[in-house]
Amino acid sequence: MTNSTGPVQLLRAAERPATAWRNGGGVTREVAGYPAGSGLDDFQWRVSLADVGSAGPFSAFPGVDRVITLVEGPGMALTVDGTEHVVDAPFRPFAFSGDAATDCRLLGGPLVDFNVMTRRGHATAELTLATEPRPLVVAAGTTVLLVCLSGTATLDASSLARYDAALLTAPATRTLHPAGTTAVLTLRAFAS
Repeated sequence: MTNSTGPVQLLRAAERPATAWRNGGGVTREVAGYPAGSGLDDFQWRVSLADVGSAGPFSAFPGVDRVITLVEGPGMALTVDGTEHVVDAPFRPFAFSGDAATDCRLLGGPLVDFNVMTRRGHATAELTLATEPRPLVVAAGTTVLLVCLSGTATLDASSLARYDAALLTAPATRTLHPAGTTAVLTLRAFAS
């Protein structure tokens, strides 16, 4: 039996403004962050999609754990503290420290990537990628964020198009039906 009494906030891709990267090298669209209204220096967690059109260094985020996932395009080579990592397969998360000196080289053209950032000691994120129907359990003390990365998805009676998201903040059990790939993030923020 599905309990869908908890609130669902739909976050439509078309309503997200583009913001220049901290280092000026690209554009990002924030999907969601916590606490609400926080900036790049005081978020506990932040999730975004970025359009990467050229090579260059990543902005430093000291004290932040990062996970980047290629969504669209030929990929990139990330040099993290002197070691190169090729990120060229869609929907394969790559984790690295925001403290690390990181440089990006494109492998053949522009791309879109999915970014999850959590401030160490203040929040954690567990990322899974759903391609099959599955139950979603929002436990007490957690937030679940769904982001449709390819195709479409349905959450109970709500439809998500590509890059749309749904934020679930109250304990509940729901059913996710992806027709493509949907990121499922379970986020926990801790009192400071």
